Amino acid sequence: MTAVLQAHELGRRYGRRWALRDCTIEIPAGHVVGLVGPNGAGKTTLLKMAAGQLAPTSGSITVLGGLPAAGPAQLAKVGFVAQDTPVYAGLSVADHLRLGARLNPGWDAALARDRIAALGLDPAHKAGRLSGGQRAQLALTLGLAKRPEVLILDEPVASLDPLARREFLQGLMEAVVEHELSVLLSSHLVADLERTCDYLVVLVDSRVRVAGEADRLLSTHHRLTGPRRDPDRLPADQEIVSARHTERQSTFIVRTESPIHDPAWTVSRLSLEDLVLAYMEMPAEPRRAVLEVQR
Repeated sequence: MTAVLQAHELGRRYGRRWALRDCTIEIPAGHVVGLVGPNGAGKTTLLKMAAGQLAPTSGSITVLGGLPAAGPAQLAKVGFVAQDTPVYAGLSVADHLRLGARLNPGWDAALARDRIAALGLDPAHKAGRLSGGQRAQLALTLGLAKRPEVLILDEPVASLDPLARREFLQGLMEAVVEHELSVLLSSHLVADLERTCDYLVVLVDSRVRVAGEADRLLSTHHRLTGPRRDPDRLPADQEIVSARHTERQSTFIVRTESPIHDPAWTVSRLSLEDLVLAYMEMPAEPRRAVLEVQR
């Protein structure tokens, strides 16, 4: 299956400042991918280049095997919902649907009409009078009715209240199942990623710290707690992601494919949030730390 996104030494510079640099990643199609990392990691820049809104300064990127925004056929494959789910305040809901139909040759008018009706949105209402959750749902409807192969969403629910966030993500997951979409979703809200994403990418300082299927990542990462121990005394197949020490105790987060039999350790599973934070806090060149989990 063609990768939904491939990047090799990808970079984007604004004047003297690099927003993304030397980013290399391959993401398989057929997943709901959660892209997470601190502010300034390059998430938005990466997604805008994938959508064809920005050109690389260096390196290369392809989406579904083609160059972003290379022509009408490539543009039709990609739907994009930007931060703050922008819509036109002075246009009505119906105006937005008519605009979507004019701009997208593969527009699914029935999908858009039925989804707006199911959401209870009045087609005559101006977008500026809608709630934040309703504007987000309108933006999602525009992205879905384009009938793309991959839908890119950049922090789409960050400003929504918990109920609106849940409804947005529920609608997204229903569309994924119905239309067999690949999704790239960036978010700071790890709890939302746990509910929706089956593939995870942690991006820090433009570098992919870890990438892989969420279930596999969680099954191969463990927290070890026990008497204080030098990291070099851990077995070679235990790749250290993070290490914390008190005077008497050590706590490691490690990745390993092998069972852990050392009776000195208390072994516990990680939550997705634990995993993300461990890689976000990881030093740039940790001892035996893994940068990418193989598929």
